Amino acid sequence: MATHHFSRSAYERLQVELHDLSTRGRIEVANKIETARLMGDLSENGDYHAAKDEQGHMEGRIRHLEHLLDPLNHVIIEGGDEGTIGPGTIVTLVYEGDDDDAAERYLIGHMEEKTAEIDVMSPHSPLGSALLGHGPGDFVEYQAPHGMLKVKVLEVESA
Repeated sequence: MATHHFSRSAYERLQVELHDLSTRGRIEVANKIETARLMGDLSENGDYHAAKDEQGHMEGRIRHLEHLLDPLNHVIIEGGDEGTIGPGTIVTLVYEGDDDDAAERYLIGHMEEKTAEIDVMSPHSPLGSALLGHGPGDFVEYQAPHGMLKVKVLEVESA
C-alpha cells in the first residue's frame, strides 16, 4: 500500500474539504434530489439524473479523501532538508540548453498539494525521482518518453 506524503497545510485543507462534503455537501445534494423527485416522472427528469450524478461524484471524492487521510495511508512532512531535494521542497530547474530565465518551479509532493501558485511534481515521476537527493548546481539526467533529458537544479527551498 502506498504512503501518501502531505504538507501540514495540504492535510488540513483535505480535512476541511472532507468535513464540508460529508456534511453540507451531502445535505445540498439530497435537497436537489428531493426537489427533482417532486417534479414527477424520474425517467425523463434531467434535474434528477444530474443530481444523482453529482451525488455519485461527491461520494467518490469523499471515499478518496477518507482513504488519503486514513492514518495508515499518509505521512505529514514538514519540509525537506535545506538545500536537498525531497518531498516537501520547491525546486527551480532549467532544461539543458535553455536560458535561466526559462526556469520552472515545482513543489515535490503529492498531487493533492496542487494550488494555483505552484505546479506539483510527484516524487515518483521519472524527473521527480531523479531529482531526489540533489541540490543547487547539480545536473540531473532522467529518462523521458522520447529519450534522455538533462536539467540543472538552480534552487531548492523548503515549502
